[in-house]
Amino acid sequence: MKKALILALAMTASTSFAAPFVWPAAWTAEQNTAEKRGGEFRNYNLSDYKTLNPFTSAEADSLPDRMAYGTGLFTQDPRNDEFIPYMADAKPVVSNNNKRFVVKIRPGMKFSDGQAITADDFVTTMKIHMDDKVGSNSYDTFFLNAKPITIKKLDNMTLQFDFPQASSQALSIMSFTPWPDHVFGKAYRDGGAEAVKKLWTLGTNPSQIVSPGAWVLESLRAGERAVLKKNTFWGDWNRDSRGNELPYLDRTSYRIVGDANAALAAYLAGQIDTVGVRNADDLAQIKKAMDGGSLKAFLKANVSPQATSQWITFNWNKASDPAKQKLFRDVRFRRAMSHLANRQAMVQLALGGLGTETYFSVYPIFKQQIAAGNNAPRYPYNPAAATKLLAELGYSKKNAQGYLVDKAGKVLEFNLSTNAGNTVREQLGRIFADEAKKVGVKVNFTPIDFNNLVNQLTAKGENRPFDAILLGLSGGSNIWSFGSNVVPCGTNLHSYNNPTNGRCATSQEQLMTKLYYQGDAEFDDAKRRAIGAQIMKLEGELQPVIYLVGGNYHATWNERVGGERPANQLDAYYGQRELALTFIK
Repeated sequence: MKKALILALAMTASTSFAAPFVWPAAWTAEQNTAEKRGGEFRNYNLSDYKTLNPFTSAEADSLPDRMAYGTGLFTQDPRNDEFIPYMADAKPVVSNNNKRFVVKIRPGMKFSDGQAITADDFVTTMKIHMDDKVGSNSYDTFFLNAKPITIKKLDNMTLQFDFPQASSQALSIMSFTPWPDHVFGKAYRDGGAEAVKKLWTLGTNPSQIVSPGAWVLESLRAGERAVLKKNTFWGDWNRDSRGNELPYLDRTSYRIVGDANAALAAYLAGQIDTVGVRNADDLAQIKKAMDGGSLKAFLKANVSPQATSQWITFNWNKASDPAKQKLFRDVRFRRAMSHLANRQAMVQLALGGLGTETYFSVYPIFKQQIAAGNNAPRYPYNPAAATKLLAELGYSKKNAQGYLVDKAGKVLEFNLSTNAGNTVREQLGRIFADEAKKVGVKVNFTPIDFNNLVNQLTAKGENRPFDAILLGLSGGSNIWSFGSNVVPCGTNLHSYNNPTNGRCATSQEQLMTKLYYQGDAEFDDAKRRAIGAQIMKLEGELQPVIYLVGGNYHATWNERVGGERPANQLDAYYGQRELALTFIK
């Protein structure tokens, strides 16, 4: 799910074999003792896929991410959150004050085309991600305080990582997916970043796709369905506790459903094996189908808070409209917008009462960090306070239509977009627009295609192509609960201010950037959370992003599938199951 040496006699990758990684029996509540094999786990995706290229994909749950399942030098044990060797053959040799890591790669691993996975694949992958001309969403992961992490091949099966400063997330950072040097490295050496970006488009024949993970693309029909088949070589180094090759499944598929209502309908009809439960209404419909006998499923409500965030960001880089840029950069405006976010109504109407109000970038599931920042400032729903702040900005009068206008009669308005098909976000946007209208702010709310939205959000420059975006983030770490590509200035998802030069626009941004790296370098959990609390305080004061609500995680799956997590490991961070241990009953 998330993402390192006992020295041994060096051998070539083609002839050396080490003990496989054994997936602990304790990671599943239901052992596949009957040795059930084959079949397909049927999942879904809300929108069409954008690319097959792992270096240019930016959306969560992309096909490269799906194929990369079962990769990374280290993986977290859901029983205790500890990082354990995975594609690494053993724990790393650590030196230079926790800044140098020497890692032996597990021998015997192969890509789906049968070629050995070696140090070259890790080195090439990291170098491509670190080339800013490629535009990788993982670019910022490999820099600490603007200084690069370096990777060096010591021999075919040994890597050396050197960090510019100590990092509490070092093992996680090193646990990226290695993509084939014989595909991407060759293109990169011959044609640089442009050659890499041209590889693996949606039109690429699936037979040309090479995966290091458990799955590789079998077929893709735009707007309909993607099917991944198992990488038969993955089982050579992944075994269950009884010594059997993994995965048990032959395939996993993803139906393109268009929106969350269609996903629920497909689940209720038994056409997919799981669904993301949004609210109490979804829970009620699933329970009704179960009680009526039309759906045989497992359902558990309110398992944990979600490991996601929902927010509105305003574009500070709008040179084509200096008035809007000035407005969006004024903290009084953003505090007013936070006061207009009726979070309680959002929890009740969009989440069916099953969620929490949020004010910071930390996900609700990271309760210890939330508690540490409990005294950070908040700007809760308060239309009167919003009206007062807007009056300070010169918007104290309304026109005949009831909208606030400035001295020149110009209406206070902006465009707000979210991804079409995500019905929760569409509801959040409508609630916000309705509340804004009550005090005279005109919000032109429009759901648009997800891929277009991502392109707008990740655009850099002095004149980025949007006013405001309502979106969410997932991923993140329970070690340091702040995004490496979100908090520091100049990073890819520093969504509100992303100029070409990457400079901070405020002293608070500069301090948050400094504190991010200070906290990352702190190995004492309590001290690290205290630094996180300072970031939360600055987020509260600056309101760079208006955080809205966090939903609860509800687990459900069709009873035709087994291999789910034990109850004490089931949560939004680790998910409901490991696909490696999933089987069809």
